[in-house]
Amino acid sequence: MTFNLRPFGAALMAGVLCSCAAVDETPAEPTFYRSMAQAGVEVDAAAAASMISGYRRNNGLGVVTLDPALMRAAAVQSEAMARNNKFEHNAGGEFRDRIQKSGFDAAVAVENIGAGYHTLAEAFSGWRDSPPHRANMLRAGVDRIGISAVYAANSKYKVFWTLILAGADESGEGKAKGAMRAASPKRAPVMGSPEKKR
Repeated sequence: MTFNLRPFGAALMAGVLCSCAAVDETPAEPTFYRSMAQAGVEVDAAAAASMISGYRRNNGLGVVTLDPALMRAAAVQSEAMARNNKFEHNAGGEFRDRIQKSGFDAAVAVENIGAGYHTLAEAFSGWRDSPPHRANMLRAGVDRIGISAVYAANSKYKVFWTLILAGADESGEGKAKGAMRAASPKRAPVMGSPEKKR
């Protein structure tokens, strides 16, 4: 008794070819390479937290997670810089005041700003390669972040960035004292645009 397997083999091959034709083999561009220099684009905050967490883990520190209050505070700062076309820490008010107004009860908080970087990867690299900004990303005691990138079409910078890293005051003393126990340095470091470092 013999069986002719040709029809079965042909049907199997047709099924395999059909299923392969439906698969899109073009990999999506990672979001950290997405240009923020266009209207309607938002930074991938989860990708930012993952990048910063990986960098911190590689340096023996804990991971960071996104915090809604810090996300809003970062957005307020980036929007103020974009609206006023000013690349400065005080564009949205004093850092200490902004943290207190955010509702985040911080024991420690630091901020990196940037302008002119079009992608998250560029901003991260700029911060990593700048000693004061690297120190902020590797600050002990922080475990939460907020990040924002705002596009400003009429600005020479095009994109304004804010990264806030903080650690919560678990003791409850911050609210009782009305201030952070450990704040950012008196003059927070400023990161320049890719074409001009400050």
